[in-house]
Amino acid sequence: RALWVLPLLWVGLDWLRAILFSGFPWMDLGYALWQTPLLLQSADLFGHYFITFVVVLCNSLAFFLLCTKEKGKILSVVMVSLFFLAVVSYGQYRKTQLESLMFLEDSAVVGIVQGNIDQSRKWSPEEQQRTVTKYVDASRVLLQQPARPELLVWPETALPFFPMNNPLMESLREMTRETGVALLTGSPWFEVKDAAARDINFYNSAFLLAATGEIDGVYFKSHLVPFGEYVPLKKMLPFLAPLVEAVGDFTSGIVDTPLIQGRIRSGVLICFESVFPDIARQWVKNGANILVNVSNDAWYGRSSAPSQSMAMSVLRAVETRRSLVRAANTGISAFVDPVGNVLVSSPLFVPWSESRAIVLFEDVSFHSRYGYFFAPLCALLVLAVATALFLGTKRDS
Repeated sequence: RALWVLPLLWVGLDWLRAILFSGFPWMDLGYALWQTPLLLQSADLFGHYFITFVVVLCNSLAFFLLCTKEKGKILSVVMVSLFFLAVVSYGQYRKTQLESLMFLEDSAVVGIVQGNIDQSRKWSPEEQQRTVTKYVDASRVLLQQPARPELLVWPETALPFFPMNNPLMESLREMTRETGVALLTGSPWFEVKDAAARDINFYNSAFLLAATGEIDGVYFKSHLVPFGEYVPLKKMLPFLAPLVEAVGDFTSGIVDTPLIQGRIRSGVLICFESVFPDIARQWVKNGANILVNVSNDAWYGRSSAPSQSMAMSVLRAVETRRSLVRAANTGISAFVDPVGNVLVSSPLFVPWSESRAIVLFEDVSFHSRYGYFFAPLCALLVLAVATALFLGTKRDS
């Protein structure tokens, strides 16, 4: 019994970690298999939590075989082996099926520009013009390639200024009007609620600049980084005011209508949001046929974090069965297909641009409809087992 309860407990605790205190589900165990697409396919049923369940189950079996003298080892080996065989068989079936379907489904060419802008100088006023020029020049070169993009994607806060009525926006509008290609990019944003009271909301945003040169849709990041983009309980704890000024005081948005450019309906994940499967799932339920992850991982330097962030993004593609376009300021930028194959990715800390044809799947996966209940169900089952054991012990005493 413990062989099966341990994976339930692990997954249940991972789920709690993802929801308590705003959640921080960074690199759950299942993400370790992100480069093994065959073992990822069941994530479209029950999410990355199911991959974690499989990993813990197999390792628990190895422990029991090596370190215990419990009876019934043969039965345990048979049961877990059949379970693992079912996971692999489903993976092979779905992988083959989807790779065949991708040749038949509609596709669109998307371009990524990775600017590699120095984080320490990015926000200085004298760097803003150079930043815009660098992105525009790289985009124009990309648009001259045979595989001409229908949509350009720049990273999170690629524009280090508020785009409303900023003269630096003119070169972007000129580019989109001349080329007829829309741009999806990140930038800060603000909305004035009450000018007299100086009530202003600031946002971490991604917006779509249409081929007409007009802003045609904007998304405000809905899951902010605690103590990075906002300070929790700041109204209840006024002594945190200095921390708010030092960290940031952004307002969260909501997941609503995808950013639409022709056939492409983009569900946007801004940086940290790629860690949360529920945000990607909500975009798909709202009609997104691709996921776009704009990020700025320059904060992490040359640590393992950019690779970890990339790994978690791959699982969002598999869970939702959507192509994922990832544009990061200093990398890793990439194109990921709905099977979880990384079609191409950038190195870290270099300017980089690339375009690829990506498939536009429309079907909604089982995980996006119902399978996301798997993790909370694991937590409930563990609670039920614990309750039963407690009542049984109390009855025996």
